[in-house]
Amino acid sequence: MHLDCHAHRVMPCTAAQAFALAVDTERFPRFFTGCGPIPAVRAVEPDGPPRVGATRRVRNADGSVLTETVTAFAAPHRHAYRLAGLRPPFAWLVREAAADWRIDAAADGARVAWSYRFELTHPLAAPLARPLLGFMARAMQRCLDAMARELAAPVQGRP
Repeated sequence: MHLDCHAHRVMPCTAAQAFALAVDTERFPRFFTGCGPIPAVRAVEPDGPPRVGATRRVRNADGSVLTETVTAFAAPHRHAYRLAGLRPPFAWLVREAAADWRIDAAADGARVAWSYRFELTHPLAAPLARPLLGFMARAMQRCLDAMARELAAPVQGRP
């Protein structure tokens, strides 16, 4: 059994600019500030340039370290990865996690859709996992909102 969570946002920029920000390991931690039991990201350490098979170590504010393995990389439209190294309580509930970013041009900017699919350890884990994934969805949306503010900032300063 799996559960999904999603976040969507139209960014005030091109698809290429939104994609570049989404995969920017230096700037991404500023945007993912967490929510409730979902910790903020403190650092993302890539093993090299982004590509299918690349890995990134994600250091979180709670001291946990996750590993992302890139499963799709098609600039500027798609970026996907598997997540490993979950700690309890997630590890008790989730066997596997996979993220997928889709970015498309829109009349008013770039449409960004970020989703996570969580494979549960057991169907009975669903009632406990749902509230945690609600926090994850809010953390994802906050992240996209912060990215949009960052992208809009230079535009707002122009006459």
